[in-house]
Amino acid sequence: MPEWLNTLHSRPLWQLFLNFSLHCITGVAAVVVHYGLMYLALQVGVMAVIATSIGFAGGAFSRFLMAYYHVFTPSRPKASAALHFTASLGIQFVLNALTFSGLLAMGLAVWPAQLVTTVLLTFVNYAMYRLWVFI
Repeated sequence: MPEWLNTLHSRPLWQLFLNFSLHCITGVAAVVVHYGLMYLALQVGVMAVIATSIGFAGGAFSRFLMAYYHVFTPSRPKASAALHFTASLGIQFVLNALTFSGLLAMGLAVWPAQLVTTVLLTFVNYAMYRLWVFI
């Protein structure tokens, strides 16, 4: 690796950027699970807010595994991280439903509302994971 890249890589802001980027990349898989389950639920007639909540639960499980093993370097044992992750899911679950419901009430269609909700919660989730769950 060139020295300038080595120097850049060792800087805290660059490391934060790389870590957040990895969080986003692995988050794509969790979103695929979320949206896939949501789509299936919608196809069988489940209300949109309940469908997104079902998708959220499936995406959350895959998110924990990827975050614990591939994104963060947790100092706490997996059981402790899982407990904190579960608590953060409660917060995320409520924020997901409230944001999604609010966007629907503002007139957005289901999928655009879900996309905006996902983008907004990406930043909230990263902060919670980095500062509280996977420390």
